[in-house]
Amino acid sequence: MTLAQHFAAYSEWRARVSEIIGKFSGWLLDHELNDAQTDRRLARLLEKLREDRLQVAFVAEFSRGKSELINAIFFAGYGNRVLPSTAGRTTMCPTELLFDRSKVPSIELLPIETREAKTSISEYKRFPDEWHTVAIDTTSAESMQEALRHVSDVIRVLPTVAESLGFTLADGDSEVLRRGDDGCVEIPRWRHAVINFPHPLLEQGLVILDTPGLNAIGTEPELTLSLLPNAHAVLFILAADTGVTQSDLTVWREHLAAAGGRSKGRIVVLNKIDTLWDELKSAPEVAAEIERQVDTCAWTLDLAENQIFPVSAQKALVAKINDDGELLQRSRLSELETALSQELIPAKQEIVRDGIEAEFADCFQRTRSLLDSRLAGLHEQLTELTELRGKNKGVVEYMMGKVRVEKEEFESGLQRYYAVRSVFSQLTNNLFAHLGLDAMRMLSTTTREAMAKATFSKTLAAAMTHYFDEARGSLQRSEDDVREIKSMMEAIHKKFSVEHGLKLGTPVGFSLLRYEKEIDRLDDWCQTHVSSMFQLMVHEKSQLMQRFFEEVAVQVRKTFERANRDAESWLKAVMAPLEIQIREHQIHLKRRLESIKRIHQATDTLEQRIDELQHVEDKLFQQMKSLSQVGQEFADVLRQEVNGEVDRRAA
Repeated sequence: MTLAQHFAAYSEWRARVSEIIGKFSGWLLDHELNDAQTDRRLARLLEKLREDRLQVAFVAEFSRGKSELINAIFFAGYGNRVLPSTAGRTTMCPTELLFDRSKVPSIELLPIETREAKTSISEYKRFPDEWHTVAIDTTSAESMQEALRHVSDVIRVLPTVAESLGFTLADGDSEVLRRGDDGCVEIPRWRHAVINFPHPLLEQGLVILDTPGLNAIGTEPELTLSLLPNAHAVLFILAADTGVTQSDLTVWREHLAAAGGRSKGRIVVLNKIDTLWDELKSAPEVAAEIERQVDTCAWTLDLAENQIFPVSAQKALVAKINDDGELLQRSRLSELETALSQELIPAKQEIVRDGIEAEFADCFQRTRSLLDSRLAGLHEQLTELTELRGKNKGVVEYMMGKVRVEKEEFESGLQRYYAVRSVFSQLTNNLFAHLGLDAMRMLSTTTREAMAKATFSKTLAAAMTHYFDEARGSLQRSEDDVREIKSMMEAIHKKFSVEHGLKLGTPVGFSLLRYEKEIDRLDDWCQTHVSSMFQLMVHEKSQLMQRFFEEVAVQVRKTFERANRDAESWLKAVMAPLEIQIREHQIHLKRRLESIKRIHQATDTLEQRIDELQHVEDKLFQQMKSLSQVGQEFADVLRQEVNGEVDRRAA
């Protein structure tokens, strides 16, 4: 089965999960069990699934057949090439292929001159007027290909202009930046391209990132700081006829090789094996030559041989279009697609599963606890009223007094709840004092001042190190605040459960570990590309400062912004169950008192009231049964493995 078929199965799975979450949300509304917080959380889950993207990045120096490989894997069903693929350089700028239903099919191109503003690509995406837009006619393959050729546009500029735009003109770069007789060099016309194309795979959430080699990666740090690390798989393409060149090795070591030898999500493709097909050699001899190239590449990149996949993208594309099974087998593309499916799809499914399971389970358990609480309260009422059968008026008055005392005791106990609310507010303020963006802005200001005053390279590097130490310290202090809030909520849950019988489970947890790891990753990148001794020696202080604050510090700020949003959501979620249960218990006590009053005043017969409550009890049992069915359905779908489903279909 192809990667496209595996991805289609994954999309179907994601749609089924969305359907059940929507069904649960509708069920809550129908049974009047919804509340604003739960509605927001479920809506956020549905939005997360709708916006879910499967990101695959292709990295290679030029003339490695990268565009052809993308065409062969994803777009052969279109019957033609989607991305232009000719001899020489066809992709001059980083290019994203995706589909956004809110926009018409088009290519959005960000001019290379925007680099002068030192503003990130992600920031520019918020300002559509800065982009040059070219419409795509999806009804004509020829006109579509013509429009897509814009990604290979170039301009000629003076070397000083090229350097101001971030291009390096050191010796050995002549192959990348071609100097003409006029002294000008050829550079990409565009800084970034976004192709919005209604292809079935892109419509299902696939995002393909096509990067044009070392020169673009080196001049666009956002690629290595954000885009490539966030990709679910990175395919590094080499050419079988050249093996690992020096520029290939630089890209791999500086931007792709994972720390500690971890290579999850990294796949190396040895393309163009058809250049080794030789009619004067036997099939075993050709295979042996290909294997020698694989061995050499594995040794050079320090990888296992099973992580390198020899293919012929061009022959695979031809084979798929012409339905030539024999040629497709010779191209070996199926082996790469299988490996990509087995690593990419299950990993992505696990990420989505982890991202929604706990959130849904908490909403589900909160609803279940609410029904349990109502049922327990109903049983209490039924027991009280049943015991009143045949009793005199004095007994009824006694029961009424007893419930009134319970109500007064609970209301007295609410003072503890209000005190908790006050402490909760104080701890929340402490959390955002440590985690908030005001603290980060102040840290950036003091770091900038320290770097400006630095007269030695060592002092400059120390200021950057201090910046990351303080960022980690803020996260660690915030983690302490989170633990204190959770401990306090656990204690108050236990107290109200024991003293008043509230159905409160363990408060939902929250961890800042993922943000700490992201800060560590950014620190490692900074130490290699900004604050290393080499960088400090070859660049001026002003250049390093600019690079640190406009590339590294921006990503740190974004990490803290995400942490703030997630912490805010958690704080709302951790307090909501207690608030709901207290409100529910107050209503329950009021109803108990009113029921006994009505019996006492003879405005209602005892048997009528018992019948009414038994009818409500039956209704509650039905609600709990249907809720369990929804929960079981969600658990069953969530546990389904996409690859297993595809294998069953194939069988």
